[in-house]
Amino acid sequence: MLSEKLEKNIAVFVSGGGTNLQALIDAQERGEIKNGRITYVLASNEKAYAIERAKKAGIECEVVSRKAYAASEAYDAAILAALEHRSIDLIVLAGFLSILGPSVIEKYRNKIINIHPSLIPLFCGDGFYGKKVHTAVLASGMKVTGATAHFVNEITDGGAIILQKAVPIEQGDNEDILQYRVMRQAEWEILPRAVSLFCEGRIRIDGNHTVILGRSENKE
Repeated sequence: MLSEKLEKNIAVFVSGGGTNLQALIDAQERGEIKNGRITYVLASNEKAYAIERAKKAGIECEVVSRKAYAASEAYDAAILAALEHRSIDLIVLAGFLSILGPSVIEKYRNKIINIHPSLIPLFCGDGFYGKKVHTAVLASGMKVTGATAHFVNEITDGGAIILQKAVPIEQGDNEDILQYRVMRQAEWEILPRAVSLFCEGRIRIDGNHTVILGRSENKE
């Protein structure tokens, strides 16, 4: 029998346009995120269009500007302060361009999910973000790329992989075309699925690997 658990509170961290946030909101409205709900959005940039997406969806949103803090430790402290009384069960990094420090990662160990626009361990780590990933992929001559939903640890893009999906690279692709295809065919699909799996208690972490449990295996 499935364990009876309260609905989990999800915080989504954003920095830009918020397309992955919108994918999560849309999936939530379709009932595809089981046992969880987005209750808070944190933006690192006051000009992020993701803020408008959150407002339109009626989700509380707050700007904790990265540029307001000279030191990364001070920014991490501000993030922890913003989350302190919100009972957040899961943090989702959806195009969040700031690197979280050890204090945030330790506080939310195995409770932070990121979406990365490549098939990790390829084209990931420090310096690989946004269109830079797709530029490197195209320069490599590879015929396939994709996206990865993974947990966050102290190593950039180094946490346990939850889900991946491959996307073909087509002749004539440039960074913009490939970026959109990866988002549409992979990111917007696997990120909501990974979030739902977490909220359903269907992810078991074994070292730096994950095991996806069937519903009948989700027991207290």
